[in-house]
Amino acid sequence: MGKRTKILITGGAGFIGSCLAEKLIENPDNQVVIVDNLMTGSLEKLPKKPKDNWSFIKCDVNLYRDIAEVMLANHFDYVFHYAAFVGVLATQAHPIKVLRDLYGIEHVFDLCKNSGVKRVFFASSSEVYGEPVNLPQNEETTPLNSRIPYAVVKNVGEAYLKSYKKEYDLDYTIFRFFNTYGPKQSIDFVMSKFISHALQNEDIPIYGDGSQTRTFCFIDDNVDACVNAFYENKFVNDVMNIGSDIEVPIIDLAKLIIEVTNSKSKIVFRPPLPEGDMNRRFPDITKMRNLLKRDLTSLKSGIQRIIDNPYFILPQK
Repeated sequence: MGKRTKILITGGAGFIGSCLAEKLIENPDNQVVIVDNLMTGSLEKLPKKPKDNWSFIKCDVNLYRDIAEVMLANHFDYVFHYAAFVGVLATQAHPIKVLRDLYGIEHVFDLCKNSGVKRVFFASSSEVYGEPVNLPQNEETTPLNSRIPYAVVKNVGEAYLKSYKKEYDLDYTIFRFFNTYGPKQSIDFVMSKFISHALQNEDIPIYGDGSQTRTFCFIDDNVDACVNAFYENKFVNDVMNIGSDIEVPIIDLAKLIIEVTNSKSKIVFRPPLPEGDMNRRFPDITKMRNLLKRDLTSLKSGIQRIIDNPYFILPQK
């Protein structure tokens, strides 16, 4: 066996990080180390495959000693920094916890430049755009209009990478994730929440009048695009939107889920959220399509795949 490519995934017990890990360990030439502090991640989401080319270490990237021990012992070739405190309601309720992620960003990038990492892949967010000014939201021309702490942290993370490239020649790729959904997503997010309510014939609550739009990217489309950027060495020192370019009003999403699940749920309206619930999200995904080389998963098909997947477990009453 030749020398394996050593890859670190921070936040690898989270929804997107764990799906990325599954994809990367399909290649026997990769040796993947997953770290997570399990604050929002879960051991249940870790790969089910035998552990011949992956391992898990409980570790908090915001504590220097924790992550330094892992990185200095392993000498990784590549790092996917996906660890973050996530969820609209959770991040708004605990803004200081969100800001602590700045420590993790600095620790990981410092250790990358000191340990010979060839390239860092950073999970940023559509939130960096704030309330959209230009549509579709293009990586180069749309102003970054971050307001909430979560968005500010992602924006600062991007600035760190651009600065580390300039000063230390550390290569990077920034992924700005728009709404991504899939079987392993926690129940706090709109897609999994609506499906969960529909399968139990419960009322589906919508904040505001439901006219706010989102785009929904199935997890396989997200992971395949990001992994192709890695394998094909594309979009080095660049930023790319990862999402879907089909806008869906939230009320239409609820109706589609009711239809696909054959549910008796009713839609109920709640007062709009005070902040952080942007009116529209609509990315320019030209770069992502260039990497994916196939059609994106349709919304109806994605919803059906969640319902059919054994990973999707309804919350206990």
